[in-house]
Amino acid sequence: MQRIRLRYTKRGRLRFTSHRDFQRAFERALRRAEVPMAYSAGFTPHPKVSYANAAPTGTGSEAEYLEIQLAEVREVGQLRKLLDESLPDGLDITDAVEARTSSFAERLEASVWELRLDGVEPADAERAVAAFLAAEQVDVQRRTKNGLRTFDARGAVIRLEARDAAADRPGDGPCAILRLVVRHATPAVRPDDVLSGLRATADLAPPVPAAVTRLAQGLLDEESGTVTDPLAPDRDAAPAFPTTAAGPSPAGGAQVPEGSA
Repeated sequence: MQRIRLRYTKRGRLRFTSHRDFQRAFERALRRAEVPMAYSAGFTPHPKVSYANAAPTGTGSEAEYLEIQLAEVREVGQLRKLLDESLPDGLDITDAVEARTSSFAERLEASVWELRLDGVEPADAERAVAAFLAAEQVDVQRRTKNGLRTFDARGAVIRLEARDAAADRPGDGPCAILRLVVRHATPAVRPDDVLSGLRATADLAPPVPAAVTRLAQGLLDEESGTVTDPLAPDRDAAPAFPTTAAGPSPAGGAQVPEGSA
């Protein structure tokens, strides 16, 4: 009867949860919040939840998305609040809209990533970025379930820039921040692939593993190289006075301001 699209985060220690761990936690939250889920048919019915382009285990994220189907209509803002309260801190539901358009997964064209490189001088990071961007192709290798695979990490990178992290935490030693915009492609180019490319082109090797966070994912603006909110088309398609389970509401309910829980 109703489809709801949700944006959620993976923060702090919860970035180490696998996608399957999150699925279990989210299904428990659905039960705690008493969400009237629609279920699949067959001998083993499952709640109708669709996950889209989950971040790799070990990376943080401010922009993960999923869609749920309900058997009864609910007010979207209240549903978001109940689900957020039912999840552990770090797995936070930050936005929710009623699905009013199709092909949501196709809007997830690109991601914005932030890579924190502790122990790396910003000047060294800038030189490595310049060398990477100057290359026409940067071949890297990644081990997959089908064996070692070689692919180009440069072609999917739309933007890459480095800055000094001293303004964020002065006095803690050198630290460079990389901001990366990557087009979703096949095979998918992940932040660790770009780090492998920086090592191959400029011998940049951080002394400790990078702290990686996805800041956004959505539609790619080709001219500016920016990534826009994939939930915006659903908000734009919402009627001026959306109907909720309690009837017409001038205050709406299909739009929830984005923010950190």
